[in-house]
Amino acid sequence: MLDVLETIVDGVRNAALMAYEVWWALVLGFLVSAIVQAWVPRARIEASLSGGGPRAVGLATALGAASSSCSYAAIAIAKSLFQKGASAASALAFQFASTNLVWELGLVLWILIGWQFALAEFVGGLVMIALMALGLRAFVSPRLEARAREHAIEADTGHEHHSVGSQLAWRERLRSVEAWSDVAHNFRGDWQMLWKEIGVGFLLAGFVGLLPTDVFNTLFVTDAPAAVRTIENVLAGPLIAVLSFVCSIGNVPLAAVLWSGGISFAGVMAFIFADLIVLPILAIYRKYYGTAYMVRIGALMLVTMVAAALVVDVVFGAAGLIPSARPAPGDVFGGIELDYKLALNAVALAVFAALIALTRRRGATDPVCGMTVDRAKALTLRERGRTVYFCSEHCRHAYAAESAVTAPAP
Repeated sequence: MLDVLETIVDGVRNAALMAYEVWWALVLGFLVSAIVQAWVPRARIEASLSGGGPRAVGLATALGAASSSCSYAAIAIAKSLFQKGASAASALAFQFASTNLVWELGLVLWILIGWQFALAEFVGGLVMIALMALGLRAFVSPRLEARAREHAIEADTGHEHHSVGSQLAWRERLRSVEAWSDVAHNFRGDWQMLWKEIGVGFLLAGFVGLLPTDVFNTLFVTDAPAAVRTIENVLAGPLIAVLSFVCSIGNVPLAAVLWSGGISFAGVMAFIFADLIVLPILAIYRKYYGTAYMVRIGALMLVTMVAAALVVDVVFGAAGLIPSARPAPGDVFGGIELDYKLALNAVALAVFAALIALTRRRGATDPVCGMTVDRAKALTLRERGRTVYFCSEHCRHAYAAESAVTAPAP
């Protein structure tokens, strides 16, 4: 029993130390993402991406790179774009960019395992988008794409934040409490969507880091010819990602442990790329677009992720950019010292607390979807002398219908 308790304590301590290493980077990344979401007009984005072609794919890539790194947010926004006329290629490009080209992900990778992995993430993201655009029609026919669009329109949930920040001049936004409230609510919304993935990612990394080296040698081919080892690792990486249920930034801590444990450079990159095909997200694809489209785009994504990891491995290997040294588990998890990280984490904690406090002061919880909304801009409903706040007409209508069913007869 003491050994079990000691193992649990060691695993949790490892997870906490790794979270400490990247806390400031996470807060900074989510803050930048929240500002973009709150202050860049959604209608302008949707209008720019309507239709298909290289220009729309390029715009989708750029806008995705400036968006949230949350996989769930990325697929929700991509669905909205797809509903409003964006091609499947543009919607998928937005998803790939949102989860591979965002700078907060690169920053966390850089901190945990090195700048080479951060650079490989950006290069691989662009390669995946190019391969996806070129190979889309081999997996998804125009007829299937049209059926998926109809299914997405029918599956619309209607959830949205009502933002005023994008309607103000930049100087006014910086001084406006309402504009910063928009930022704060997007910031809180991203954390609400991702805290479980991030937390599970750190915990998995913390406990996997306790495993002996022999476990990794059994899981990954390490003593075969380089080509055989690379192919096995690049296929094992996505499989681990799918089974771990961890996506977005949450898979970076586990990627650091896998790299420390012996998986190849290509295997690490394939694991990181595979955050858009974990089982919960595949279930969302099925709900949004139907089973046939989910299976086809899932297969397309898997192929492009494996291919991109192999391309990055070859290019970086030829350029001498693949790190030769691997960190020891102690180096991956780090420690707490009186240094710049302590100061940055303290500032990040203050920013986090201030933004959450702003949402608590101005916000209310939608009883239907759980989204936190600004009371000054939310849709409302009066019920038994109190005001109920909603993120959208969809939620207000659903609540009103349910209340009518469950309310006792007068």
